[in-house]
Amino acid sequence: MRQAAGAVDSIDRMPFAEPPPLHADRLRQALQDEQARFSERHPISAALQARTDAHYLFGMPMHWMRDWPNPHGLFIAQAQGSRLRCVDGLDYADFCLGDTGAMFGHSPPVVAEAIATQARHGLTCMLPSDAAAEVGERLTQVFGLPKWQVTLSASDANRFVLRWVRASTGRRAIVVFDGCYHGAVDDTLVDRLDDGRVVDRPSALGSLHSHADTTRVVPFNDLDALAAALADGQVAALLAEPALTNCGLVPPEPGFWPAAQALCQRHGTLLIMDETHTVSTDCGGWCRQRGLAPDVLVVGKAIAAGLPCAVYGLSDAVAARMQAAKRAAPEGHSGIGTTLSGNMLALAALRASLAALHTPPTYARMQAGARRLADGLNKRIARAGQPWTVTRLGARMELQFMPRAPRRAADVRAADSGLMEQWLHLFMLNRGVVLTPFHCMMLVSPATSDDHIDRLLEVFEEFLRHC
Repeated sequence: MRQAAGAVDSIDRMPFAEPPPLHADRLRQALQDEQARFSERHPISAALQARTDAHYLFGMPMHWMRDWPNPHGLFIAQAQGSRLRCVDGLDYADFCLGDTGAMFGHSPPVVAEAIATQARHGLTCMLPSDAAAEVGERLTQVFGLPKWQVTLSASDANRFVLRWVRASTGRRAIVVFDGCYHGAVDDTLVDRLDDGRVVDRPSALGSLHSHADTTRVVPFNDLDALAAALADGQVAALLAEPALTNCGLVPPEPGFWPAAQALCQRHGTLLIMDETHTVSTDCGGWCRQRGLAPDVLVVGKAIAAGLPCAVYGLSDAVAARMQAAKRAAPEGHSGIGTTLSGNMLALAALRASLAALHTPPTYARMQAGARRLADGLNKRIARAGQPWTVTRLGARMELQFMPRAPRRAADVRAADSGLMEQWLHLFMLNRGVVLTPFHCMMLVSPATSDDHIDRLLEVFEEFLRHC
């Protein structure tokens, strides 16, 4: 299994003398101080929030836009490259980048021009555009799989793929890892309790059916648990990320994935790899660079440089089984696909993005910036004597308030660093740096400048002085 240059899982364990933890009351006060500072600096955003409160559920076009530690929304006037400008005229170095959607920078000129040109010639017509052939060829060149389908989001892609694999295998059960993220897919919205039982996630709203009956959840990096889950031969597919990315970055242990794939093959279980986040590893994604060949590959968010779009790729063998299942079914609606899937605008953005952005030179720039940022964070953590870890996967990295990279999602939950993360996010935001909400992920785009990296490091050093 080959290791690509720059596609390194960096698990940095720096020596430290552990300082006393911050008291929760002090953390809450520090967070309140930053919230007051935010409101003072953003009067126009506050006024817009008052207006949107009257017309949107939770005051936002989508309710999770309120899930930041700010006392009210931050409304954006412009996003370009790695820079955001809010309606109050303040500029931000953006290391969230739409939680990977803008991984190549906001509105890359080549894609923006392709979208503008296509918009003048049609948006959607339920038929393929003249870009379809080139897009298919480029998807195979970049990611390696021979057959493809286009959807509007990775959630749709994962949902559709699960229908395909159940139809083509005749099996109902699937396996996911504890702490995984595959979008708004009901089958994956289940939790694993400490005793190993699987239950429907209490926070998932409005579900009518218990998916705990058909979804098995095992700890990441645990081959014995995976083997036990697959042993009865009733699992259609293992749906997984190469590394956990939404509960905090949890890298695979050496040798885990070849062994996991061998288990899947032994039990007739298909391996679906969701690289929506790990496509930031290197050109072609984690699997392509590591020589792992999944049966199905899903990529969303960044695939078309932020335009709503996703793809799923299939091996020849899996594609043949899916085509056979479709031909054997009665005529009618398959439940797979939407009217806007594969529309002309998405194909135009895909063609431009695959040709100009999903390239080795693009990733080389991202890798160089990511190494510079991770090195700078580690040096400052070591000088401050903090027991924290920076875990890097290509252009993506995570600051974790624990002395070593986690092995599974339970390690992240045990750290219980929610207040610390909120304080850090708002501290950085008030000083012109945007991190990804919910956890401390930083992503470096090809447009990220040394000045923006320096700004983040300077603000982080200031933050350390307050700890």
